[in-house]
Amino acid sequence: MKRRTVLGALAAAPLGVATIGWTGLVTAADTKPARPLAEIQQNWQTLLAKGADVAQSTAPIQRTEAEWKQSLPEPQFAVLRKEATERPFSSALNDEKRAGVFVCAGCTLPLFTSQMKFDSGTGWPSFFTTIPGHLATKQDLRLILPRTEYHCTRCGGHQGHVFDDGPPPTGQRWCNNGLALKFIPTTGKA
Repeated sequence: MKRRTVLGALAAAPLGVATIGWTGLVTAADTKPARPLAEIQQNWQTLLAKGADVAQSTAPIQRTEAEWKQSLPEPQFAVLRKEATERPFSSALNDEKRAGVFVCAGCTLPLFTSQMKFDSGTGWPSFFTTIPGHLATKQDLRLILPRTEYHCTRCGGHQGHVFDDGPPPTGQRWCNNGLALKFIPTTGKA
């Protein structure tokens, strides 16, 4: 009888977490953008370090799988090209708090800024919005329930999934693999 009680409690736990939502995991400082959303999205270059070597265009680039394998370390290749997911809490970018810009690790296209980041408590770098036009979405059915997957518009590299359980002002959580990103602090180069 005790076994059934324990199994029932374990089965109900995810439902309880889903009901609570992320509001308990996001700090007050994480939920208030310093500037209006449109301004954060449009003026992202102000956080880019002077002379930073980043992609200036979203024009698609084409490489063969062999070229990608040669240019990316195996863990990044698995995430960016094979749509793998890194272990939660394994990325140093999850705790990155400095001002700066997060770029695609495959092609250096800027995707997010530090002003867009918040602590979701999920174990992956999370953002409430993006740099407009730099990410494309598609439906992902690999876990049976539909999810929205997103990729870099320039190289097609898999970044993560977007969910509707983020903080204001968008209510979105762009949950990103840290291996798919590089961080360029405002005060220098990565």
